[in-house]
Amino acid sequence: MIPYGRQSISEDDIARVAAALSGDWLTTGPTVAEFEEQFAARLGAKHAIAVANGTAALHLAMLAAEIGPGHRVLTTPNTFLASANAAAFVGATPDFADIDPVSLCLDPDALAEQWQPDTRAVVAVDYAGQTADMPGIAKIARRHGALIIEDACHAIGGRFEHDGQTWPVGNHPWADMTTYSFHPVKTMTTGEGGMIVTNDDVLAGRLRLLRNHGMTRNPEDFTGLSTDEVFGEQGPWYYEMQALGYNYRITDLQCALGLSQLQRLDAFIARRQEIVARYNDAFADVPHLESPGLRNPADAELTSWHLYTVRIDFAALQTTRTEFMTKLRERGVGSQVLYIPVHLQPWYRETYGYGPGKCPNAEAIYPQLLSLPLFPAMTEDDVATVITEVRRLMEET
Repeated sequence: MIPYGRQSISEDDIARVAAALSGDWLTTGPTVAEFEEQFAARLGAKHAIAVANGTAALHLAMLAAEIGPGHRVLTTPNTFLASANAAAFVGATPDFADIDPVSLCLDPDALAEQWQPDTRAVVAVDYAGQTADMPGIAKIARRHGALIIEDACHAIGGRFEHDGQTWPVGNHPWADMTTYSFHPVKTMTTGEGGMIVTNDDVLAGRLRLLRNHGMTRNPEDFTGLSTDEVFGEQGPWYYEMQALGYNYRITDLQCALGLSQLQRLDAFIARRQEIVARYNDAFADVPHLESPGLRNPADAELTSWHLYTVRIDFAALQTTRTEFMTKLRERGVGSQVLYIPVHLQPWYRETYGYGPGKCPNAEAIYPQLLSLPLFPAMTEDDVATVITEVRRLMEET
C-alpha cells in the first residue's frame, strides 16, 4: 500500500549515523552543534536550537517568551494538537481564530476579531507547507505588542513572496521564533526531533538554558551558589541551575541523520513540488474534488508542500469519508485526515467551553478534507496509481 507519508533514508544517511554511533559522543556532543550551525546558516539566521521534538520546540518557545497564567495565545484550529497545547503547558489560555478557506491557514481578519486584551502571543501554523499570511498576522500582533511564533513544522525549506521580495520560512521580520519538527512523515527527519530558530539573542539564551534543565556550565553566566568556601568553589565540575528547565535535548545520532537529510532537503522539496503539479493537472477536471489552493499564486514554486490535502464533497457523492478511504485503501492507496479542529476536542470543550460555531470556516471545511500520498520516495508508478485510483473512485461513487 502507498502510505500518505513516509521518510526517505539513503545509504549516506545510514553511514552518517553509523559514524556518529562509533564516535565519542552519543548526545550533547559536537554533532548537535554542527547541525544547529548548518541549519541556521541555510536560513541566514543567527540562532538554531535543536531539541527533542516539535512539541518541545513549541513548549520551549512559550517558556522563553515568558508566557504563562493570565495570558492568552491565539492559534488556528486546523493544526496538530501541540500548536495549542503548548500554551496550556505553561498555564496560558489557548484560544482559536478561524482559517481562510483558500490556504486553510490562520486568517488575519479572524485573528483581529478574536483578539482580547490578555492576548500575549500568536502561533501561526504553515498548514501543509503553505506559509500563513505572516505579514498580515504580524500587523495585528505587533500593534498589540504580542509575540509571534511561526509553527513551520510543515514548511521546512519553504519560501514565500511579499511585496516582490522572497523570504525564507524561519528568517523574516514577521516572526520572533520559528519552530520545526523532524518527525518521520515531515519533509526531512531525525527520527524524532525539532528546532527553534530566532534572531533574538535573549530568546536564544533562554531556549538553550531551558532545554537542559535550566542548567548552565558557562562561567560567564555563573551567579555563585554561596560565599561558603565549600559550596562556592567553582571547580571543573561546577554548574548552576538558574531556571526550572526540562530535558529536551536531542542526541548526536539524531543530528547526524539531520545533517545528512539537510543536504537532501532541496531534492526532497523539488520532488514534492513535481508530484503536486502532477496531481493538480490530473484532478483539475474532477467534479466534487478541489485541489489545494494558494493564498498567493506567486508562492506556487516556493511552497515546500508537506501535505497534499484535497477537498471532496462526500455529501454530493452520496458517500462518507470513511467509506471513500476504505475503498481507496483496498486499491492500494492510503490517505489521512489532517486535522480535526482542535477547539472541538473533548479536553478543549470541557476546559475552556469551546464548541461548534467558534470557527465556522474550519468546521465547514473539515468534513471535506482528505490528504493523499505525498513523499519524495514515491515512484512515477506510485503517483500514477494514486491518480488513477482516485479518479476511478470519484467516477464510480
